[in-house]
Amino acid sequence: MPAHALPDESSDLPGSFAPGIHALQAPSMPDVVRRFRWVAADIGATAFGLYTLGPAVERTRLVACFDSDYPGVSAFTRALSDGPAGEIARHARASTQPCWWAEGPAAGAQAAFQTLAWARPVAQPVPGTAGIAFPVHADRGHCGLAIFIGADIALDDNGLCDVHARCFSLFGAVARLRLNEPGHHRAMSKRELECLRLTANGYTSEEIARALKLSVHTANQYLTQSAQKLNAVSRTQAVAKALRLGLIE
Repeated sequence: MPAHALPDESSDLPGSFAPGIHALQAPSMPDVVRRFRWVAADIGATAFGLYTLGPAVERTRLVACFDSDYPGVSAFTRALSDGPAGEIARHARASTQPCWWAEGPAAGAQAAFQTLAWARPVAQPVPGTAGIAFPVHADRGHCGLAIFIGADIALDDNGLCDVHARCFSLFGAVARLRLNEPGHHRAMSKRELECLRLTANGYTSEEIARALKLSVHTANQYLTQSAQKLNAVSRTQAVAKALRLGLIE
């Protein structure tokens, strides 16, 4: 039985996850998002997000798979995606140790976080927030972070291990979703893939235009076309889908 399986529909209650329960045959993104909501509810988080790490080691960015505003995009994700993800992204490449941050000494979550034996503090990825991030990995080198936000998150060491196992399982399901997505998506041009790859590496439209010797308008046009072909609502989602489908690395 897979170690990182999604629970079946008989266990659709918050807190009911166990890593060894039978997997859904064809999990959908809403299934996975729903289970992340349960994890967030179990620990008192007010928001969450699942992110993959962009391929550029020297300029690592986090690319959103989804967040608590699904199918929209939360303000936290937008702020996180505005620039290099910094310490939490570098940490996720090197370790599976959870990491946390808090707004200040008065943050309710900080006292709980400080009792965790196997979690380390990091710099705030987004100012004015408190949260905890779980590095996750899946087959074919997929790497990411499951992030939970909230000033009243409550976790002990047993809960930390349970939540981390759930995050690994759900990230594995997201990584496998590309096997269930239509394989006959519209063909992507070389320029469209180049623009997506540079976006994943943290380039702005202006930087892409300079790198590929295009006008900014043309670079944006390629990104718009690639999003349409991938049935994505934004360039961020287009990058996430292209990474899942193996179109870019």
